[in-house]
Amino acid sequence: MEIVPREVESALSGPRPMEWSTVPYTPQAPDRNGNKRTSSLESPIMLLTGHQSSIYTMKFNPAGTVIASGSHDREIFMWNVHGDCKNFIFLKGHKNAILDLHWTTDGSQIISASPDKTGLPLVVSGSDDGTAKLWDMRQRGAIQTFPDKYQITAVSFSDASDKIFTGGIDNDIKVWDLRKGEVTMTLQGHQDMITGMSLSPDGSYLLTNGMDCKLCIWDMRPYAPQNRCVKIFEGHQHNFEKNLLKCGWSPDGSKVTAGSSDRMVYIWDTTSRRILYKLPGHTGSVNESVFHPNEPIIGSCSSDKQIYLGEF
Repeated sequence: MEIVPREVESALSGPRPMEWSTVPYTPQAPDRNGNKRTSSLESPIMLLTGHQSSIYTMKFNPAGTVIASGSHDREIFMWNVHGDCKNFIFLKGHKNAILDLHWTTDGSQIISASPDKTGLPLVVSGSDDGTAKLWDMRQRGAIQTFPDKYQITAVSFSDASDKIFTGGIDNDIKVWDLRKGEVTMTLQGHQDMITGMSLSPDGSYLLTNGMDCKLCIWDMRPYAPQNRCVKIFEGHQHNFEKNLLKCGWSPDGSKVTAGSSDRMVYIWDTTSRRILYKLPGHTGSVNESVFHPNEPIIGSCSSDKQIYLGEF
């Protein structure tokens, strides 16, 4: 992986990964109309441009000071969240589109490729070859393989990292026991391919996005009722592009968000299932939207090659 600083001087003199968390959070002063600002963004809406093709994924680092984004242009860009949101480094090395990426829990590394989730020092990945693999970053290799009949398009760890969840083109969510190496539960409810999944902050619920234009919350606690689908959210769209649209939780679990092919960012209230925000701006499919870890900021990336940051 080649690391290319945008400006040698600023890249070398800027904060190192472990120092990114030292940037303090201070809300901006009211604007000229007296409207109270809720975040430390330089402006209520920030537009980030630079990728040469569709952006499929973006994530805030754990401190909320840096964004990593991955694109069809095969590059990972890193952006400052504060100030003018400058792109200060890009990473080259992939030979194909970057479909998903995740920060490690300490914010010192980025894991990228096909849909990956981290559970350090283990990583789980899902692939078009019909397998999920468990990787140990210390051994630099796969330590366990979970064969399925169909391509896997979304994966996640359980809260205790003793199970993995997979979803694919067969519309089902499978729960794999890492010790037994087999499927212990299959969750059915989606009518089309699973495109994204995310575990709730408290580890009790799994959020899934499907091409049936449904966002589902599943109760993953040990003794939950047999019908584990407890909430269904609707409103967002999937279309002929069949992009793997992601989904995610707010840090306190009170809201969920998802990308949409109708160029909108959707945010729902998890209790009432009501759409709280339907945010315009993008001119292409919104492939991922993510909440900032500690500020009222939503980030979104799109096939229009742009990233928006907005306070709400």
